[in-house]
Amino acid sequence: MKSEHIRPIPKYILTKVRQQDKKECPSQKGLRMYSYLSTIRKELVKITVAVKNHKKQWHCKQVAVHGVKSDKCYVKDMEYNYIGMGYRVGWYAEGLSPYKKWFEGHGWGYAKSKYYNSWSTVINYDYISKFAEYKYSAYQDFRGKCVIEHLKLYEKYPQVEYLLKLGLHGLHDSVTILKRIAKDKSFCKWLIANRDELKANYHYVGTILQAYKSGKSLKQTQVFNECKKRLNSDNNLSPLKELFGRELERFFSYLEVQGSTPNSYLDYLRACNYLGLDMSLPKNRYPHNFKHWHDIRIDEYATAKALADEKKREELYSKFAIVADKYMPLQKRGKNGYAIILAASPKELIHEGETLGHCVGKMGYDQKFAREETLIFFVRNTANIDTPLVTVEYSLQSKKVLQSYGHGHSKPDDTIAHFINKVWLPYANRTVKK
Repeated sequence: MKSEHIRPIPKYILTKVRQQDKKECPSQKGLRMYSYLSTIRKELVKITVAVKNHKKQWHCKQVAVHGVKSDKCYVKDMEYNYIGMGYRVGWYAEGLSPYKKWFEGHGWGYAKSKYYNSWSTVINYDYISKFAEYKYSAYQDFRGKCVIEHLKLYEKYPQVEYLLKLGLHGLHDSVTILKRIAKDKSFCKWLIANRDELKANYHYVGTILQAYKSGKSLKQTQVFNECKKRLNSDNNLSPLKELFGRELERFFSYLEVQGSTPNSYLDYLRACNYLGLDMSLPKNRYPHNFKHWHDIRIDEYATAKALADEKKREELYSKFAIVADKYMPLQKRGKNGYAIILAASPKELIHEGETLGHCVGKMGYDQKFAREETLIFFVRNTANIDTPLVTVEYSLQSKKVLQSYGHGHSKPDDTIAHFINKVWLPYANRTVKK
């Protein structure tokens, strides 16, 4: 394919583009993109056109050409905007602009084929049927961004037809999956057996291959991989990673059976470590009734701390009060009937934790607060301001909400979550910055 072989837009194509444009954009405002299929020197190509209305006149021009046999595309009067993740088109030649933009008026230039390939409706999709070599490419079932890229992939990996006909559109461009299909018939049968679940939910490619090899369910494998990913990205959970090491899969399965969370187990672990318990013993590592033993260990931990040196406790309360006074301006009353207030003392943390059934008053949050490592806020209903509702942990270092829990480690509802993350958090970050 060469630029000199690109022909003007045929009149019947212009008519189809205009019909499609009126259908997709009745307001006829802004920049729109469409595309049509054609042939250049026996090569199937997709030609992208830009459409714009100016002073009640409709304008259409070619801006990009992608060929199924070409590693490069041709582009004219169009710029890719990296910041806005979109495109700009110049209209100087059409008389729509008084001056040329820097990317206009140079004729057809070229770039790598992956660029300047905007998402657009193909108005003559059935044109592909003229090419016998793509008869079994399942192009009729293709739902992705660019059919030209799909046909390129099909030429390398004909197995893509198999995935599309199974309805596994989310996997059709995974080279890893395509290579496995080509050499492993058992894997093909496994895909058929698990087709419904693969279609219903998103799964990592690694999850799919891992589930196939291990014989475990996709759901179980996906949950494990997501938990493992979270464990690797959250430094607060690093003690769990250190403790369980190669037992992570067993650990996450245990949490699922017990109906618990990594954060809850982390609180339990810290209490056990403070009490000097041997966590290599199965009875401590995987207690039969986790909630029961979690509550016992937390109470034992609280008692042990209460017997600590009185002087140190007085120092803690004093430091806590200084920090609370310093960050009191971060409190906020919202318009939706909620308010967020800062903890004023370790005693308030204990009351909050006992009322909501979590560990904010028992697991060293008072110490972290006094060191300004974290701040604890209480979300309350303004109509009942003294009743605990949701507890929020805020990091002064990362300027993020680390966790927010209601009764029994439950997640706050959408209204409260919106108030915390969209209303209060930006306000708190601005206030801290000041």
